[in-house]
Amino acid sequence: MQNTVKTAVTFLGVGLHSGATVTMTVHPAAADHGIWFRRTDVAEPDTLIPARWDAVVASRLCTMIANPSGVTVSTIEHIMAALAGLAINNALIEIDGPEVPILDGSAAPFVAALLANGIQPQLAPTRAIRVLRTVEVRDGEALARLEPAEMLEIDFRIDFADRAIGRQSRKLNMANGAFVRELSDSRTFCRQSDVDAMRAKGLALGGTLDNSVVFDGDRILSPGGLRYRDEPVRHKMLDALGDLSLAGAPLLARYTGIKAGHALTNRLLRALFATPGAFVFDDCDSLAGGKLPGIGVHRGDLPAFA
Repeated sequence: MQNTVKTAVTFLGVGLHSGATVTMTVHPAAADHGIWFRRTDVAEPDTLIPARWDAVVASRLCTMIANPSGVTVSTIEHIMAALAGLAINNALIEIDGPEVPILDGSAAPFVAALLANGIQPQLAPTRAIRVLRTVEVRDGEALARLEPAEMLEIDFRIDFADRAIGRQSRKLNMANGAFVRELSDSRTFCRQSDVDAMRAKGLALGGTLDNSVVFDGDRILSPGGLRYRDEPVRHKMLDALGDLSLAGAPLLARYTGIKAGHALTNRLLRALFATPGAFVFDDCDSLAGGKLPGIGVHRGDLPAFA
């Protein structure tokens, strides 16, 4: 069964990279609509952009989508993770600026507001993408892989020179609200040297110690420290779910990411859809549907920081 939001939900905040204040509203949409963005602040005739793998364009440090008219929306990964983690298949997202608001740097504010609003079931079957053959892409030491599995699993590993981050790994079966409980409140992170370099290039203008975890060697600069000892790898898993949701349907697969980022995960989806016999579309019955992320989530699943 597909889902949408019961009523419109509005968010106000600044973009992490642009620093611009934006208003974003998630509206209900009909079954089989999918997730689309609409820029309300531009004069182009075509202001609709599909949240889909083949609309992703090259962008530094975030996921950006564009339509044929060149209208873009960036930093969509956290709202997309929230929608996927709540099994919301259909929505129209109106936004009056170029970048999704960063809020606290995680997906938890989106999740909390969407759950409080309510999720509306729709009388249409959910179509999942079942991976049948292993597909893998690499970029130096970085790797992203999809393998056959009965439900979505994420296995992520990171390795940073900064002692406060270091090597981290985590595996998680994404069924039964695991995203909401385990990952949704993990914040984006960066190193102080990266912040300095980005700001010199006009990026990260909306970044603060309140919406990003900033590391400097063995120090954590953000007030209050980490929400989890392994918060960085959890956030990488959050990003991966958001980027994987751009497949256009839930995945039944095991995703492995080693030092992977947004661009590599998108390359992986492109490789999946370009590989004959690598996947099939399945209409989920009640049993299979229960294995999808977000099925059965309730407000009690919200973590303390939501």
